[in-house]
Amino acid sequence: MSTKIRLIIMNFLQFAVWGAYLTSMGSYLVNIHLASHIGMFYAMQGIVSLFMPAILGIIADRWIPAQKLLSFSHLIAAVFMGLTGYYGMTHGTEAEFGILFTFYSLSVAFYMPTLALSNSVAYTALDKAKLDTIKNFPPIRIFGTIGFICSMWLTDLLGLQNTYGQFFSCALIGLIYAGYALTLPHCPTNQGGQSKSLVEALGLRAFTLFKQKKMAIFSSSQCCSVYHYKSQMDLQIHLSAVSEVCQNMPKLSVYSMPTS
Repeated sequence: MSTKIRLIIMNFLQFAVWGAYLTSMGSYLVNIHLASHIGMFYAMQGIVSLFMPAILGIIADRWIPAQKLLSFSHLIAAVFMGLTGYYGMTHGTEAEFGILFTFYSLSVAFYMPTLALSNSVAYTALDKAKLDTIKNFPPIRIFGTIGFICSMWLTDLLGLQNTYGQFFSCALIGLIYAGYALTLPHCPTNQGGQSKSLVEALGLRAFTLFKQKKMAIFSSSQCCSVYHYKSQMDLQIHLSAVSEVCQNMPKLSVYSMPTS
């Protein structure tokens, strides 16, 4: 199997994991009377993204090859996402926010860094295959979006968008991906070389970009709008559908009611 095909499958699975629940989780939370906590569930993805990618990036750079760490991270994320689904299944509408949120948070804490790890694996594999990353990576990355959409559709077609089943679907794809990641090209760790400061190792130097007003406005507005859109999209679609049905229903009056 060619390097490109292997990376296409990797990107497809990477975002299929995310698409299984990201746009429909809000509907499930409404169904179990946790609508007031929807914001916290989506905000947690941004919170863990502030530090987990840096931590796992250091580990991948110095001690554990990126493809193995990618596999391990997806395995742990899948286990906790499975526990999220299991707790939702066994407790129904009586599920407590604290326990459900803890399982979910631990899952996304290990998933979010894999977005960067998968890119690292892709760049390394393309370099080893003597392929231009600028030319070849974008068409490969498109299949990540395709994977997200296909997974989102599958959740909808199976009727899981309002149930805990979406978490089981996410966990299953994650387990498949964890196994597949071990077959990806080897990514060597950095053996020695120039020593980095703590700021550089944690990737904190990137925050200097926020000194530019345009970059600060763009980054903050993009993050806020994207997560707001994803958290509310499924709910708004359902509300629109209900509204349309109600508008198209024939208006009944006491005079049009059938009599016995």
